[in-house]
Amino acid sequence: MLRQIHRWPGLLAAALILTLALSGAALSLFPALERLSSPAAVSGQTVGDLAAKVLAAHPGVEQIRRSPSGRITAYWFEGDVAGAAVVDPATGQDVASADQGAMQRWLTDFHRSLLLGDAGRYGSAVGAVAMLVLALSGALLVARRQGGWQRWFAPIKGPLAGRWHAELARVAVVGLGLSAVTALWMTASTFDLLPSDEANPALPQTVSGEVGLSPAAMTALQQTPMADLRDLTFPYAGDATDVFTLTTGAGTGYIDQGTGEMLAWQSPGPWTTVGEWIYLLHTGDGAALWGLLLGLAALTVPVLSVTGGLIWWRNRQSRPRLHGMAAASMAETVILVGSEGGTTWGFAAALARAMQGHGQGVHLAALSSFAPQTYAHAKQIVVMTATWGNGDAPTSARGALERIAKAAPLTGVPLVVLGFGDRNFPAFCAYAEAVETAARTAGWALPMALDRIDRQSPQAFARWSRAFGDLIGLPLDITHQPEAPQSTALRLLSRKDYGDSVQAPTSILRFALPQTPLWQRLTGRGIGRFSAGDLLGIVPEGSTVARLYSLASAQSDGFVEIVVRKHPGGLCSGQLLALRPGDTVQAFLRPNPGFQPDTSKAPLILIGAGTGIGPLVGFLRANRGHRPMHLWFGARHPQADYLYAEDLATWQADKRLTSLRTAFSRMGRRHYVQDVLREDAEAIRRLMAQGARIMVCGGREMAKGVRDAMTDILHPLGLSPASLRAGGRYAEDVY
Repeated sequence: MLRQIHRWPGLLAAALILTLALSGAALSLFPALERLSSPAAVSGQTVGDLAAKVLAAHPGVEQIRRSPSGRITAYWFEGDVAGAAVVDPATGQDVASADQGAMQRWLTDFHRSLLLGDAGRYGSAVGAVAMLVLALSGALLVARRQGGWQRWFAPIKGPLAGRWHAELARVAVVGLGLSAVTALWMTASTFDLLPSDEANPALPQTVSGEVGLSPAAMTALQQTPMADLRDLTFPYAGDATDVFTLTTGAGTGYIDQGTGEMLAWQSPGPWTTVGEWIYLLHTGDGAALWGLLLGLAALTVPVLSVTGGLIWWRNRQSRPRLHGMAAASMAETVILVGSEGGTTWGFAAALARAMQGHGQGVHLAALSSFAPQTYAHAKQIVVMTATWGNGDAPTSARGALERIAKAAPLTGVPLVVLGFGDRNFPAFCAYAEAVETAARTAGWALPMALDRIDRQSPQAFARWSRAFGDLIGLPLDITHQPEAPQSTALRLLSRKDYGDSVQAPTSILRFALPQTPLWQRLTGRGIGRFSAGDLLGIVPEGSTVARLYSLASAQSDGFVEIVVRKHPGGLCSGQLLALRPGDTVQAFLRPNPGFQPDTSKAPLILIGAGTGIGPLVGFLRANRGHRPMHLWFGARHPQADYLYAEDLATWQADKRLTSLRTAFSRMGRRHYVQDVLREDAEAIRRLMAQGARIMVCGGREMAKGVRDAMTDILHPLGLSPASLRAGGRYAEDVY
């Protein structure tokens, strides 16, 4: 829902928002130009001194105005001819034309009303509303993407278009939001929709009747610094009953032209004060630097429009089109999808088309849009969802658990959950399990037990479709072969081989970082920005199912590196270990935000075994700030599979690695990494007392052994792996 709120104002009002933003950016330059071109003020000068100098230069002066930028403009009559000029406050002499300039006048009118008068002002207000909705919803989306407001300025990863969109949004959203709010306020004020204060004090009943006193001799004017001046209006020539009208930031008053005394004064009311601040915040007039910042914020709008459009188009293209799709309120079958990479959408579309072939009205949507109150004609709801990270919601399912928990179940409408995942990972279909649990707790009827599709198996999906067809009384037998994900060719630069002597062939494979054209990066193709700990998907020949490997390098390293062990019968690992320098392999990136070091200076406890050292090495390689990092590493034999031994020694010498402990299971007694952890229990407890974070990477059996050891080690501190995980201090990348 939040994405839709953000999306549609941007798509429908794009031209209007762009028009207002670009004209506003151009107007933001004028306060700074006016400040730079205005004659410098005289230190300590008073309004009386200024008025006397201008009166000497122009005996027919009627008004002196000081703009927020400091420019002094005088207005006069010489006979019947009106005159106006920018004056030098030091001399009172003319220095420039008072004419605003045709370009500035045109831009101002265009920005305020689109050159259409009152109708255009209403149109500009509509654009401001759209901008405000975009700013607020965009801020919420950035906070959600970053994992909370406290991580607002944390590094952003992902495809270039999405990254630029979020990067610009988080620095421009304040300026754009303020511009929208202040524009709406000024429009409401223009049409008298806001309360107002009495602007001037009551006219004095009696005056001295004297004339001819020089402004330089008037006490009220001499006590007013020129920097406070807004406006000084002179009395009508020859009228002894008229007065000077002085306006400053503190209020408006009347001054006797014969005695120079203040006759009446009125301070501005709250609505006037607020209105002046609103004007300053919107235009930057009087705060040139703020105006330039507003202009820069406005200039992000074209980029945000392009990148936002690319994100919308990419998301639209990633979801299969379902011709003849029924509206949610009319569909008999509602299929809701939780997907990260897009493959689950393909299975969902195959199911939808098969059911359409049997005359069913089908609605296909993201699981994040779960809204059963709108499914007025539904006979069944199907949830098909993958799992992200360690049991987290994939992108198109964010917020779904909360929606399921809050929504009342539909009477007589069953809900069926199908999970997609990879059994090699410990969180296999964990999010689908969470959805099923939430639905059961909420009271939904679940006539089918949760089924799980391992590694996008067409056979498993066909089996499930037959069982689902039996449930709803339709003959379904759906075969769907997922398309291979978009990938990029990586060329192998070098390899280091280990483990043959202990029957565990393992290689460190380093690939060249491909040069990705800007357009491909903007549309999410090619190899974009990545960090150690992110995932590299490899599509082996003869398969459409990718295998994921943790990255041991970051983009700043200038290469792509992974650690691969040969698995008996492993299609992908076999092909990778057969590569020779110069060979290529198809690959793509997947971010892994749940397995990244935080940005604090607290110690990091890194624990890995075998190929699990890959991302940990990447963290050490990037530790040029010498954050305390302590590594516990397990392998089979120091002469066989001690991965990165030379690098670890180098990093320990240059302080990127604070301490190193190893365990070898094929040398003397069997010694595993969890055994060394227990031996170092006191040292670990001291690190935890300093706020250390634990990061574990490797096989699931190793990870379980580490959790068990850490449970015992941390117990005296009242901590546990579970409590640390909840607090963001225990992360696992397990396979």
